[in-house]
Amino acid sequence: MLILNTGGTFNKRYNPLTGELFVPTDNLALEEILQSLVIDINVQGILYKDSLEMDEADRSLLADTIAKTDEKVIIVVHGTDTMDLSAEAIARLAVQKTVVFTGAMIPFSIDPIEATANLGMAIGFARRSCSGVYIVMQGICGQYNYVRKNRECGKFEYV
Repeated sequence: MLILNTGGTFNKRYNPLTGELFVPTDNLALEEILQSLVIDINVQGILYKDSLEMDEADRSLLADTIAKTDEKVIIVVHGTDTMDLSAEAIARLAVQKTVVFTGAMIPFSIDPIEATANLGMAIGFARRSCSGVYIVMQGICGQYNYVRKNRECGKFEYV
């Protein structure tokens, strides 16, 4: 299993000098969560961006990374606003791998509960799923084209 870190709110931290949240260029949030697990999972950071800043070149980089890795089970930690767009881009690859997208609406650094729960659920779901592209968020688990973020409610739901 491989976790690809692209940034997003999951990873954001507060900068006390500017008063802003930023996406750091490290995997600290994931590493802290993974310390408590009894299984070893490799983590690779590839983008470190807010998903609203991602473009097609970023999605191509993500797709190339997934296509080239020998891993058959991949979790992508991704910002929630464009998670569905990246999941769709990966689905177009039609690779025989299990790819699960997850993220968080609240940064791990502010409140670790949601990010930890979403990652744990994604790991368990990924280990038991067939090849395909999925989104796992807030207790909702399904194929990428049946799970969406409802921006009006601030929650993920089946569509």
